[in-house]
Amino acid sequence: MKKRNLRIVTMLLALVMLVTACGGGGKANNAGGEAAGDKAAEGKILRTNNSSEPGTLDPALATGTHDSFPMQHMYEGLMKYNEKGEIVQGVAKEMKVSDDGLTYTFTLRDDAKWSDGDPVTAQDFEFAWKRVLNPETASEYSYQLYYLKNGEAYNNGKATVDQVGVKALDDKTLEVTLESPTEYFPSLTAFYTYYPVQKKTVEANPDWAKDPKNGLLVSNGAFKCVDWKHNEAIELVKNDQYYDADKVKLAGIHFDVIEDQNTAWQRYEGGEYDFLYNPPTTIVHKLKQEKNPELTIADQLATYYYEINTEKKPLNNAKVREALSLAIDRKSIVENITQSGQVPAEGMVPYGLKDDADKDFREANGNLIKMDDKEAVKLLEEGLAEENMTKDDLNGLVIVYNTDENHKKIAQAIQEMWNSKLGISMKLENMEFQTLIDRRRQGDFTIARAGWVGDYADPMTMLDLFTTGNPQNNSRWGDPEFDKLIKTAKTALDSKERMDSMKEAEKILMRDKPVIPVYFYTAPYVTKPNVKGIYTTMMNQPFLTYAEITDAK
Repeated sequence: MKKRNLRIVTMLLALVMLVTACGGGGKANNAGGEAAGDKAAEGKILRTNNSSEPGTLDPALATGTHDSFPMQHMYEGLMKYNEKGEIVQGVAKEMKVSDDGLTYTFTLRDDAKWSDGDPVTAQDFEFAWKRVLNPETASEYSYQLYYLKNGEAYNNGKATVDQVGVKALDDKTLEVTLESPTEYFPSLTAFYTYYPVQKKTVEANPDWAKDPKNGLLVSNGAFKCVDWKHNEAIELVKNDQYYDADKVKLAGIHFDVIEDQNTAWQRYEGGEYDFLYNPPTTIVHKLKQEKNPELTIADQLATYYYEINTEKKPLNNAKVREALSLAIDRKSIVENITQSGQVPAEGMVPYGLKDDADKDFREANGNLIKMDDKEAVKLLEEGLAEENMTKDDLNGLVIVYNTDENHKKIAQAIQEMWNSKLGISMKLENMEFQTLIDRRRQGDFTIARAGWVGDYADPMTMLDLFTTGNPQNNSRWGDPEFDKLIKTAKTALDSKERMDSMKEAEKILMRDKPVIPVYFYTAPYVTKPNVKGIYTTMMNQPFLTYAEITDAK
């Protein structure tokens, strides 16, 4: 875990230094193909796969990594992550923080432009953030902007849009007022929900983000989208208006949309792809054993878990949920199925985040997840009796997961564990990722595969989504004490009080088990030897922004 801790410390040190300094294409037919046609600059097209069809390319409506992978190359926030994984200036060239930590003043770069050549303005940011909070937008990530003064109140209809704490003072100056001091706020502005959108484009056409062929999918990042064949491919080309365009070596990025990992791997192995994120686990294990230099297993701030619909009997009973958790052999899953350095989950918060005493938060809060077959049987019997139900009422319940060989093997393993240890027989159902997200959102499930990648480097990123009524809390679980602790952690000025509140909140979450963590992720990917410049952070999929395809093979 030392490597993860070092990475977070490095990033935070860079942030401290920054605050102090500021005062307080055509489609190629083969991998690394030359750009064709008049859609892209001269150079190479990097070819890879996006594992699922994006639900949207609109930052306000995005909900997962299938959306964010292309978007993190299309847009840029006030801050961004550099090649070292540090938070640095993006569209903002300067950031000043008031002594009380409540007011941030961002000065935008003079050369920040949209892909149509218009300047990126502070008004665009103000519009974008208020649009996320507008109840009519129905953004599932609106809660990530509750840090803004009156952000939550406006989203809940209890304040006006003019009372929200973001204001363009002029074209290049954005003033942000927070509800309470938030030390990780700068890193939040690098998250996709905080990306800007061009005000005139969005107001002119409500379908601006659906079809890039109409020329309206305007963005401000290193690449722009010029083609989106739904459920087939996404085509990005270099944005020559990007302020850092001289450092961008690629002419574009071609994303296929293939859910089957084995098919994607075959394309990489056959030379059709230059890079592939998250290959099949059997391949990762094989390449790892061979010490293949094309394989990288990066750290990731993420947890793989099962989400329980607590409105469905007998899963409304915490003893039943705990019994299911106790019967899972997580060590067997990571050793025999995932085989990519994953760690059995010990809570919801993964390793790699420091607490107030400079200890790893996970280690400091202890192992909150255990395996105990006898206790599982006992709790299941007690929980079913309390609900006047029997094991027959669990038989036939369905575990849903998105199409992926790894998810299938894990679901089969857990299905067998629950059968052999608890005597219950559940069914399995797979579906496309977006369909799974929609089912979870609608409450149309009993047990569902889920995963959460941290949005910023603080334990809160893994906890506040489970507050009562949070759009991401598909379990429908709620606990007043948990909510109170999260609110305290978000408003406390004392670091120890913040961390202690989050530690207690996580213990409540793991006591009630509305979600059952399985393991902490890693981020494996493969890269051809002639591809350079790809980098990762613990909060993102790999960045291809400054990648370069050389002639060497």
